[in-house]
Amino acid sequence: MSVDLPSDAAVSRIAAAIGEPARARMLYCLLDNRARSSTELAVVAGVSPSTASVHLSRLANEQLIKVVAQGKHRYYSLQGPDVAGVLEGLSVLAGGSRSRFTPTTPNHLRAARTCYDHMAGALGVALHDRLRALGWLAAGRGSAYHLTPSGSKALAGLGIDVEEIRRLRRRFAFACLDWSERRSHVGGAVGAALLNLALKRRWVSRELDSRALSVTSLGRREMLARFGLQV
Repeated sequence: MSVDLPSDAAVSRIAAAIGEPARARMLYCLLDNRARSSTELAVVAGVSPSTASVHLSRLANEQLIKVVAQGKHRYYSLQGPDVAGVLEGLSVLAGGSRSRFTPTTPNHLRAARTCYDHMAGALGVALHDRLRALGWLAAGRGSAYHLTPSGSKALAGLGIDVEEIRRLRRRFAFACLDWSERRSHVGGAVGAALLNLALKRRWVSRELDSRALSVTSLGRREMLARFGLQV
């Protein structure tokens, strides 16, 4: 079976678009899955508004970001979880290889944060490990996971509509390598559903203008009761 691969030129264009420092800062700023204006991204990138517009146009042309118009304003966000996954992977590569890994990530981000639309950091990795240990997630092809019958039943019991998230046009569940922990957390539709559940039930809360998540006292109790997870 033949597989269509992107041309060398296309790969080079995308790599060059990400590789420019100002554009890279913009992209990593959007990793929290929140849309931002060109003015905000210009400040993040440390460039003028006119230069930011040129950079954003380049990123949009390479389908790395998308633009949403709301009234007179335009807001930018990542094109999707695949782009977020590439950025996380690049962060892992940028850390270099070490005989013994020593995290340098700020403590509040390392403890718990968002990776686009799912949980990452020590919390995300611990939850991933518990779902595997409980037998709710089973390995599929490559980095993919599938829900076991017990996993489907458990998520349904938490109020997650498993059939609905199966119908989404995205990867269902996969091992997403965590750039601060160098281990996997749960990405895909299942990961997004778990984050949405945790936010809705106030197990975690978002920190203002940050990817960091704070685990509430209720969240600690519920994660111990539901998953046997101490945080």
